[in-house]
Amino acid sequence: MEVRPVQPPAGFIVNETNARQCPGVLETSWGNAVDAANLVRDAIYRSTIALDQQDWNGWLEQCDDEFQYAIKSWSPEINKDMTYLALDRKGLENMIKLLPKHNTDHSPLTRHTSVYTVEMNGDAIAHAVSSVIIYQTLLDGINSHIDAGESRLFLVGKYIDKLKIKDNKAKFISREVRLENRRLDKGSHWPI
Repeated sequence: MEVRPVQPPAGFIVNETNARQCPGVLETSWGNAVDAANLVRDAIYRSTIALDQQDWNGWLEQCDDEFQYAIKSWSPEINKDMTYLALDRKGLENMIKLLPKHNTDHSPLTRHTSVYTVEMNGDAIAHAVSSVIIYQTLLDGINSHIDAGESRLFLVGKYIDKLKIKDNKAKFISREVRLENRRLDKGSHWPI
């Protein structure tokens, strides 16, 4: 798909930054203009919904065959990146098949995702950075009679995504979950 400037869509506010062209707008082979940045945002938010619903296969459907996934965090103590998980799509598919056999914490996670930036390059590839805050609603635990139903902060971090735009759809090529905290709780085997 060739990326080229097109006339701004109705309602698009023209300013100094976009007066010459309309960045982030793709023209498909049949002439329909699609706002690529909105496609990327939509894909990120839909992936958040699928993850919240533990619809792992639905989440994977939004990923390209060459998808790469990693969970990382910087450790000032050892002055290095720590990698908690690094898998390709096939590895994630195998992990997801095994999830029902794992001893996991069944307390649901709720993600609050906010897309910060979406940048397009000339070959229909988008780079996006999103903030993610994940809350956990406790079902059981050491003091289940006290803690059950309590929601607590689980993780804070960013999604660093790379997506490709094809046929008016954005598909994930890679996602790095960059954690601020460095401790993942027991039983958290699923994709974040």
